[in-house]
Amino acid sequence: MSGTSFFSDMLQTITDRGRKLLSFGPRTPLISGSSNIDRLCELLLTSRGEASGMALAAQILQHWSRLDEKGQRDFMLLLFEKFGPDETKLDAAIQAYQTDRTPRAVLELHQAAEPRRQELIRRLNLAPNGISTLVNMRECLLALKVKTPELEAVDADFSHLFASWFNRGFLILRPVDWSTPAHILEKIIRYEAVHEIGDWDELRRRLAPADRRCFAFFHPQLSDDPLIFVEVALTKTIPEAISDVLDETRAPIPAQDAKTAVFYSISNCQVGLRGISFGNFLIKQVVEDLRRDFPNLDTFVTLSPVPGFANWLSKEKQSEHSELLTTEDKKALEILDEPGWANDPALETAAKEILLPLAARYFLNAKTPDGRPLDPVSRFHLGNGARLERINFLADRSDRAMRQAYGLMVNYLYKLDDIEANHEAFAQRNEIVSAPPIRKLLRHDKPAKNSAPAKSGTNPK
Repeated sequence: MSGTSFFSDMLQTITDRGRKLLSFGPRTPLISGSSNIDRLCELLLTSRGEASGMALAAQILQHWSRLDEKGQRDFMLLLFEKFGPDETKLDAAIQAYQTDRTPRAVLELHQAAEPRRQELIRRLNLAPNGISTLVNMRECLLALKVKTPELEAVDADFSHLFASWFNRGFLILRPVDWSTPAHILEKIIRYEAVHEIGDWDELRRRLAPADRRCFAFFHPQLSDDPLIFVEVALTKTIPEAISDVLDETRAPIPAQDAKTAVFYSISNCQVGLRGISFGNFLIKQVVEDLRRDFPNLDTFVTLSPVPGFANWLSKEKQSEHSELLTTEDKKALEILDEPGWANDPALETAAKEILLPLAARYFLNAKTPDGRPLDPVSRFHLGNGARLERINFLADRSDRAMRQAYGLMVNYLYKLDDIEANHEAFAQRNEIVSAPPIRKLLRHDKPAKNSAPAKSGTNPK
């Protein structure tokens, strides 16, 4: 981190010198107004000096930080309307390519087609704390484009650049434990997105015991702010409920006695990096590190939420033409309207009999328009080469889990010998590799249109 601090200090020094060259004193009032910020952006794009460019970038980002929501929207529309491709150059490049389709013409067409705002964003990144501000900027952009669809083009440019800047080669995997600096631990509490961490005592129970681990990816320019982290429980068996992992009264085991590594919470930390995938690299890297440290581990599995199940079930119940729910299913589901059904043994048994087969149908047959699994967590793990291993009834009784999935959780198995084959089956054919017991849960095998069949897996051992 000291190297990062030195680099940041150096950038700040160069920026300060650039401000002097441009007559921006440290106390110079910020330029305001869309026409002035437009002028600053044009100056930045034409600037050839490194110090002056960094000073201009810092000035623009300072301006951005003071904008209200309307000002932010106006700035994004400015990027869309005035900083797209140079149409004159693009027309000339298209004509040149149509006349003479040489590699040189292809290169010139590629360069002319790039929106000017991509180069502008690259230069803004030169400012001190530039990448942090740009990530926050995209977070605002994601909210703005909901009501302003044309900003999708601007977001595409941010996503394109972020995919390179946050490439796996730049990321650093670091363990997070009870000795990690408090300002980072506080962010772990704040960013936890799956199982809320109530206080510091609860965080300690997740990090301090010998059979618990946490790993996070960091970027060199965001060295104190995790991008994504995973919490891991080292256990002897595959857990069926989150209480098996988070029970305050449980007795920790020596890490060397564990046979199973359970990934029970994966949290993305930066909203502005939504859509930039880190999780697949994170899991694979953590598996390798754990195997190196604990050779006795032979099973790697998740205990995952099912965030879309209740919503899917509600829509299917309301649909007059559901392909996955029969009239009898809809009638049986009325049991879920009974208050306290999860605490009544008879109602709980009846609910289990209807919910587990429907959950299997949800995982194996419910598809997006492009034929992929409807459940986002399922898409993530299956895309990484995992196998759909087990559906656990009432595995999480928290209010959120009951609202989202009637308490269901899922185990995805990462069997090391099969990961690549599973990934290829899913990526090439949308094939869902699942354990035989899940296939047996299907009472009415009526696959959705355009869905690929699920494939039964082999035993994990």
